[in-house]
Amino acid sequence: MKKARRRIDVNLDELDRVLDGARQAPLSQDDYEKLKEALHALAAMLVRPRNTEKTRAVLGTSEGSEDSPGTQPESNASAPPGHGRNGAGAFINSRKIAIAHAKLKHGDRCPECERGNVYGQKEPKILVRIVGQAPLAATVYSLERLRCGTCGQVFTAQEPEGVGPEKYDETAAAMIAQLKYGSGTPFYRLEQLEGQMGIPLPAATQWEVVEEAAEIIKPARDELIRQAAQGELVHNDDTSMRVLGLVREPSDERTGVFTSGIVSSWQGRKIALYFTGAKHAGENLAEVLKQRAKQASPIIQMCDALSRNVPKLPAGVEILLANCLARGRTQFIEVAKDFPDECRYVLEMLGQVYSHDAQARERSLTPDQRLQFHQAHSGPVMEQLHHWLEAQFAERKTEPNSGLGKAIKYLLRHWQALTLFLRKAGAPLDNNLVERALKRAVLHRKNALFYRTLNGAEVGDLFMSLIHTCQLCGANSFDYLIELQRHAKELATGPAEWMPWNYQEVLAQTDTRACG
Repeated sequence: MKKARRRIDVNLDELDRVLDGARQAPLSQDDYEKLKEALHALAAMLVRPRNTEKTRAVLGTSEGSEDSPGTQPESNASAPPGHGRNGAGAFINSRKIAIAHAKLKHGDRCPECERGNVYGQKEPKILVRIVGQAPLAATVYSLERLRCGTCGQVFTAQEPEGVGPEKYDETAAAMIAQLKYGSGTPFYRLEQLEGQMGIPLPAATQWEVVEEAAEIIKPARDELIRQAAQGELVHNDDTSMRVLGLVREPSDERTGVFTSGIVSSWQGRKIALYFTGAKHAGENLAEVLKQRAKQASPIIQMCDALSRNVPKLPAGVEILLANCLARGRTQFIEVAKDFPDECRYVLEMLGQVYSHDAQARERSLTPDQRLQFHQAHSGPVMEQLHHWLEAQFAERKTEPNSGLGKAIKYLLRHWQALTLFLRKAGAPLDNNLVERALKRAVLHRKNALFYRTLNGAEVGDLFMSLIHTCQLCGANSFDYLIELQRHAKELATGPAEWMPWNYQEVLAQTDTRACG
């Protein structure tokens, strides 16, 4: 272990005295230590903190070492010229305006040469212009009123077509929910922004709007839970959360509050679910799996090695437990500074496994083909790594209670669950899918700090589940929330038809029947 540096308190006056004295005579031992500590502290402050866990960033590149398998050299080739980061085709929901030529039309004589004719081109010239506007816009209608001078009857102008009876329509509720639970914008912050735009939108009103909308679209969330329970693979984990008004049972001795994230893969689709409360991720997963069909095959569960992530299964439900290889890798990253050579070996071996998994994705291999590919290429690598890990203790090369020893014990203790991808088709390497999903809850915690009540947390979980599921399946979450509210009756009678991946087909059929 690297010897800890002794702390020495210094100030600028002392450093000035040391430097002035060094011009007259050699430094004393005490002055040398003070100056050395000050220089080391300054150097530590100037070092840019590491923001990636890639092997090269953690350990650097050793002299004479070559890139490990799977690494790719950075390309210095400049990007081809285009129309900025996003071309006009990326603005799929923008207003499209076609502008005809002011003087010419298809087939007219060319005004330049006066011999040929001009013909319309297949591709017009495209201009993209972006303007700023408030997230929620208000329109004030002034309906003229006329009063009879004899009988006193008042006649009011008819409101324009399409103006509904509600002050806040479906688009307003969808936008508030999208900003709050999709982008992490607190109600009070949106209130300030809208107020600066001249549109009063109190935070209490925003809550009332989204709460009412949540009650209408709740069947969609319930159907997501039912379908998630039928998945072939499920990821789960949790993160801490605060609920100010959480009331516990008198017998409940636990003090933690969590938001659990569950991502289920079923029939090629991914479903995201969020649950906030006193229950751990394993308990929430057990509640979801109560709706699993009894004849279904065992489900693969990917999670961290914490016992609270593993559910107590309902009768008739079996799981194949897989643990996160990335979390095992992190154990070595945390001690890489003190054991660079040993950690480099482990990280590069795991890097080969991830390289093989990337190749399987690039080749679009089926789950069975991916399993065979990993068995042929990653199997020998993991076996070699396992022998190396055991040898560290058997040959007394590593102290079991050291940081490296604890990292090695973590891998050995959970080896079976960490290597399920070598025995079961479809088993993933890590739990990063749900870690990314939980960032949505972390963003809410960072900006809004807490939920006021458990009911508020349930509303947030509902919208986060719908919004993130839309993101996973490539649907537009804003449009989806609007259509769920507009078709509340159809949603209540047939929620399975209004999932994010098929609601547009249902809308198209509805429009076709209406036109017919």
